[in-house]
Amino acid sequence: MESLYNNNRENSYNQQCLDGKAKIAYFSMEIGINESIPTYSGGLGILAGDTIKSCADLNVPIVGITLLSEKGYFHQKIDEHGNQLEMPIQFSAPKYLELLPPVINISIEERKVAVRAWLYRHQGINNYVVPVFFLDSNLDQNSEWDRNLTKYLYGGDEKYRLGQEMVLGIGGIRMLKALGYNKINRYHMNEGHAAFGTLELFSELKDADIVRDKCVFTTHTPVAAGHDQFDLSFARPMLGKMLPEDIEHFATLSNKLNMTMLALYFSHYVNGVAKKHGEVSRVMFPGYSIDSITNGVHATSWVTDSFRNLFDRHIPGWRSDPFTLRSAFSIDKKEVWDAHLDAKKELINFVNMTCNAGMNTEDFTIGFARRQTAYKRPDLLLSDINRLEEIAKKAGPVQIIYAGKAHPQDHSGKESIKKICQVIMKNNNENINMVFIPNYDMTIGKMMVAGVDLWLNTPRRPNEASGTSGMKAACNGVPQFGTLDGWWLEGCIENITGWSIGPENMNESHISDDIADSNDLYEKLENAIIPKFYNDRDNWIRTMRSCIAINGSFFNTNRMVQQYVLNAYFK
Repeated sequence: MESLYNNNRENSYNQQCLDGKAKIAYFSMEIGINESIPTYSGGLGILAGDTIKSCADLNVPIVGITLLSEKGYFHQKIDEHGNQLEMPIQFSAPKYLELLPPVINISIEERKVAVRAWLYRHQGINNYVVPVFFLDSNLDQNSEWDRNLTKYLYGGDEKYRLGQEMVLGIGGIRMLKALGYNKINRYHMNEGHAAFGTLELFSELKDADIVRDKCVFTTHTPVAAGHDQFDLSFARPMLGKMLPEDIEHFATLSNKLNMTMLALYFSHYVNGVAKKHGEVSRVMFPGYSIDSITNGVHATSWVTDSFRNLFDRHIPGWRSDPFTLRSAFSIDKKEVWDAHLDAKKELINFVNMTCNAGMNTEDFTIGFARRQTAYKRPDLLLSDINRLEEIAKKAGPVQIIYAGKAHPQDHSGKESIKKICQVIMKNNNENINMVFIPNYDMTIGKMMVAGVDLWLNTPRRPNEASGTSGMKAACNGVPQFGTLDGWWLEGCIENITGWSIGPENMNESHISDDIADSNDLYEKLENAIIPKFYNDRDNWIRTMRSCIAINGSFFNTNRMVQQYVLNAYFK
């Protein structure tokens, strides 16, 4: 019976994976392709998953490469004091993925490390299948340290991280060849984590220009400290002969091996993920031609059931061509509001059951959910809680739903969560009802972007490369209220698709920037946003339709993938 199972599995694998059609390999440290596969931490992984989904919908010949991360990122718990606790995730790969026969080897510190792959097939709306390969070093023949390399997403120290990136880049290229992918002519690095793959290509092709012609690089980080870099003292012995001296010079910055510099050197096409981010990246890395392709979201995945049914009735074909959401202007406003109320009831019921929050569907509800870190200023809304309460007394009751994880080593992010939770404990009353939902994931995210009335995004300019949560909200008719950074510089039409916080350019001081933004936030909530929700519902719904028709129709991964195809893959 075991032999028959293996034969059937191998035949399935051969049929689906060795068809020779794939021309593009898409590398990402994390790919959030399925709600039940917890191999993602946040925006980067969700974007990667949405990209794969749109490629499947558009029949783009691509394969995805990522790490298994079998222990996931972490399961978040919040204790009675507001402290984040990181708990391990139990994920059974065989339940969702198919183990493939090939095993390849890479060398780490001149030590042979075996790597295998698990297969996930994503089927698009026209039945086109895009395979995603999850690399796994947890094999008996490896040492314990090597076996752990693909267990924890972004876990461990710098040496562990460098080992992970060697598995992703070098191991990913070798695994593709072992799987029979011999016609790949574009290797797309989604952030610099996979840049070691360029060294593997160089070791084979011996020509930097040929490698460069094959490689595409997307950078997501507008902050210098966010670019992966490793001390040469341990990077050289770990990489060994894979890092030639004549290449090391081009990949070194401040005497550290810099993954972004390595990816830049070996890529013929480089892009940021919003127009502003492209500008910031060109300043950060002068001498390189850096384009911009603004991110999007996979509309079909993030539109909630009630809006999906609404669009199916009024805009047939929107799933394959989200641009047709432009005609949302013609949908009756009552139908839009009814669809929103269905989504809001689902969210409020979940929040009340999970957190015993006592929220209701009539009150104005704000949502803030993303990675909790200092530059995103998650506590800006609560910076003057007394003023917020006065606004709620005057303009109408306010409900606030928070969610999001802080990286285990991000102590300021953890402090933000603690501060928010402590404010919630002390200040909930008849005017303001607040809650923090633990363990934010794709399922909770989908409920929140559709079920709140207003999406809040408050990053410090210009630290937000793009941001995509507000795009998901827009597809569900939820306007965004945010600082003018990332995608919102392109998507904000004041009082039409949402509202801006503060000016486009930041002040010299973070402190004065925070104060100015806080004042603007409260002023617009009090005088423009909350009164419009309670007293001018007809115009509020008109804003909801504008979000769908203007932003939902453009900020999607179908449009984004088409731009990659034209500008990077098949140019």
